[in-house]
Amino acid sequence: MSRPKLEVADIFRVHGSAWRAANAGHISLDQLKVMNAIRRCRTAALGGHAARCEDWGHEHIAYNSCRNRHCPKCQAGAAKAWLAAREAELLPVRYFHLVFTLPKPVADIARHNKREIYNLLMRASADTVIRIAADPKHLGARAGITSVLHTWGSAMTHHPHVHMIVPGGGLSADGARWIACRRNFFLSVRVLSRLYRRLILDGLAGLHKAGKLHFFGGHAGLVDRAAFDAFLQPLRKIDWVVYAKEPFAGPKAVLAYLSRYTHRVAISNSRLIRMDSRSVTFRVKDYRVNGPGRHTAMTLKTGEFIRRILIHVLPKGQHRIRHYGFFGNGNRAANIARIRELLGAGQTDPGLGHDDTAGDANAPARVLALPCPCCGGRLIIAETIAPERRPRAPPGRGRPAA
Repeated sequence: MSRPKLEVADIFRVHGSAWRAANAGHISLDQLKVMNAIRRCRTAALGGHAARCEDWGHEHIAYNSCRNRHCPKCQAGAAKAWLAAREAELLPVRYFHLVFTLPKPVADIARHNKREIYNLLMRASADTVIRIAADPKHLGARAGITSVLHTWGSAMTHHPHVHMIVPGGGLSADGARWIACRRNFFLSVRVLSRLYRRLILDGLAGLHKAGKLHFFGGHAGLVDRAAFDAFLQPLRKIDWVVYAKEPFAGPKAVLAYLSRYTHRVAISNSRLIRMDSRSVTFRVKDYRVNGPGRHTAMTLKTGEFIRRILIHVLPKGQHRIRHYGFFGNGNRAANIARIRELLGAGQTDPGLGHDDTAGDANAPARVLALPCPCCGGRLIIAETIAPERRPRAPPGRGRPAA
């Protein structure tokens, strides 16, 4: 695959130092680590290897990846490995796609309370689906959920929302049968929206009472409990957006969707158009427009472009992909096996999707899994390139001789 003409790493290399100096004291350690990782990714700074084609002797040099989850170049391999594992868990049923968003006032305070509110968003959206699905008035079954957190819009503005993939049905309370939903209907969006709104607002009130929320700038006054309650009051009277898309047409469509969404970052290198000394131009999609005018170009000042990328850096340890219901990690394998038995579907190959070295250019083996890009032959590592070593602190003064 040919390298894009312009990469986020190029922008960080050219303008990163000046931006860090201009914003000193306002950049978190996590953001600095992301900038450094993206800038050094697949360069001599991380080391690599020289490989030679076994058939024709073509020589290739490949540098190691940073494997940072915010790096645009490192997500393809991670998505491939994750999807291979999920392929073995697909059920022979229709899948539905739900989207839960936060109103702008809540999204605004989430920027300085990422860990607390992002966790609340994922937990409340999952609880909403599980509770409504378990209600005999709706489905009367235990649902399974795969949730993916996104925090950006097309223009990289702050827009926290959850994409959710849900099989069209669930396990009965006693686990003795599979209860399928209607063909093109999973759960009422109106009912989901109301419960989701209540869970989020109750969760925010609880976080405020526990002193876990922090407020700055125009929101500083919300430290007061009465002011925060007044801030939430209008949100109790509006409809919250819960979007349900058309069901997927089979398991392959589910995998195709997941491959696009699970390991996506705020902006991919393919969307970058050009960069100059002052600005960066990139492609955006306007979801309010249908037709040819939906895809357009946007130009931002370089500093604003970098800021928008870094506001989407997740706190350390924050899980972006989570599983709930019968997909919960503790009993996922047993539940999937039981559901397949109830549906009369055969068991998948236990070894499916567990080739840890496929497509990994950093695998410590003499023979690479990747073919020669010139002739398709087998590549053999001829030499290992050590990463650059840099001192972590200024050298101290030597001790005087005894």
